[in-house]
Amino acid sequence: MARVEPQATTESTPRAAAVAWGLLILNTLGSTGAQTVIPLPRSVIQLVTMGALVIAFALALLANLKLRIRPSAYLLLLSLLLVVSILSSLHLESGLGALFRCFRLAMFIGTLWLLTRWWNGSTNFVRFHIKGYAVVLVSVAIGLVVAPGKALPDIYGGRLTGALWPLTPPQIGQYAAVVAGLTLLLWLGKRVDRRSALIVTVPAIVLLMLTHTRTATIGLIIALLVALFSLWLTNSRARKVFTWFALVAAVAAIALGSLLQAWFLRGQTEDNFSTLTGRAKVWDALLEAPRTVGENLFGVGLGDKSYAGLPIDNSWLAVFHEQGLVGCALVAAFLLVLAGVAALRPPSVERACAIFLIVYCVSASYTEAGLGDASPYLLHLAVAGSLLARKATA
Repeated sequence: MARVEPQATTESTPRAAAVAWGLLILNTLGSTGAQTVIPLPRSVIQLVTMGALVIAFALALLANLKLRIRPSAYLLLLSLLLVVSILSSLHLESGLGALFRCFRLAMFIGTLWLLTRWWNGSTNFVRFHIKGYAVVLVSVAIGLVVAPGKALPDIYGGRLTGALWPLTPPQIGQYAAVVAGLTLLLWLGKRVDRRSALIVTVPAIVLLMLTHTRTATIGLIIALLVALFSLWLTNSRARKVFTWFALVAAVAAIALGSLLQAWFLRGQTEDNFSTLTGRAKVWDALLEAPRTVGENLFGVGLGDKSYAGLPIDNSWLAVFHEQGLVGCALVAAFLLVLAGVAALRPPSVERACAIFLIVYCVSASYTEAGLGDASPYLLHLAVAGSLLARKATA
């Protein structure tokens, strides 16, 4: 039986926990994307990502053999979502793959529970998060240099993709936005020096711009503004950055309006843009489909976040389709819990980073799926949970 610690000890986070976090990041990279320089069969990629999850769980267990965990409302609600996923997947409407996805989600959540032993309100897991995704972004940059034709393929409209590992533009945009935002907040809190912050932030923003990802760009702007505003009363540097950020945004919107509009449109027609690249048509079809009472409540089981062969690209509709209204209620609950705890914490860099991650995930949930299954978004929220945990005491 796992023993819950009301307060963490002052022990430092072991290297095994950091490695396990990096492996969780590898597990959530996915197995589909653009063509790579060296063709990687999907079965090989899935073997690597699933193997990373198994090793991450083993490392977390070895580092925490006494099964000391800390209370976490976020993980408790996520565990309840797992139960709903298993119940809905037992009907096998989504095939045997649904049960395998439930097993993966169970190992994912189990690893996070084991790592809660070191959730002590510090920025340790923020640094693990930045370093892990920085490695991914470095691989993207190397692919751009080595094979620019594959990194900027015509099939994606010249948007940046992963040429070494199959990553889509939205994935790269998400990783770049999170890395840039968290690094900037650490710099504002004087946790990293200016040189280190520039080395990380500038290339990340460049990669973000090359992906032409509207969701990540808007999410970064909104989440940063809210996080900076949370530091307004206690951090003079944050007030200056907030003011300059708002002024630059206003000037850019006026002076570069046509260029920004062209960047956001990405050469799309007005109809295609108004339907969010066809997403709205999939959403309408999903909502109009007939469902039983059980499917409305618990969904059809964990799938590949698609409907009629097309990606859903909306976290709430994906959860509704696969885990029903009960799943949507649980997702809303853990987001509200995290946001409520963050609102009650005193102003600090840790709180600002948590707010940034929560707001980013909420803003991205409109056009990206991932809040109901093992994904980078759940990892972002786990980092927020580690930041909002009570400070460690002796």
